[in-house]
Amino acid sequence: MSRAAHIPNLGGARAFVLHRPHATVSAISRQLQAIGLEVVDCWPELPAEALAADFVFFDVDLGFDQQFPWPRGAAPMPTIALIGSEAPGRIEWALAHKADAQLLKPVGNAGVYSALLIARQSFAARRQLADEITALQQRVAERQTIVRAVSALSGQDGVDDERAYAQLRALAMNWQVSLEDAARRVVALTEKEAGVDQSHRA
Repeated sequence: MSRAAHIPNLGGARAFVLHRPHATVSAISRQLQAIGLEVVDCWPELPAEALAADFVFFDVDLGFDQQFPWPRGAAPMPTIALIGSEAPGRIEWALAHKADAQLLKPVGNAGVYSALLIARQSFAARRQLADEITALQQRVAERQTIVRAVSALSGQDGVDDERAYAQLRALAMNWQVSLEDAARRVVALTEKEAGVDQSHRA
């Protein structure tokens, strides 16, 4: 039997609604306030304090990149797209901003709460995936550094890759650092020596 998903308490959160004065804003604000959120209406752009918001609703129909104090698709909080027009260009623009949930206009008396929960979960999953990708990229970079360090050490007379790797491990133990840190030191020393040799030749 699977565990039920935990439904968070959203009371006290702060939501910015980036939309021109309209009945849509009033409908969203009523629902948000009923849930317990603080609501900030703004147009035509988000103020700098929106960077600390818990949620941002934004209008797709009249939206443009300069409204946001962050690069396209890099919102630091969950975002909900307010879609009225289904013109391909407008949908493409919303997708480029990586909205975590959407609400179709006109907004009635329901839908905001589920949009908040979906947006929060989607945003968290997207951030987790981005963190995992970053961690993998760092591991790949570290392995490449180890390979470079082993290659530098094996360049010495009579030293094969296996012995060079053993030397690198010994250096890491002697320096009391991780294997990756030792590899970075070896690579840095090798590059420094290569730079000195080139300067002498010049």
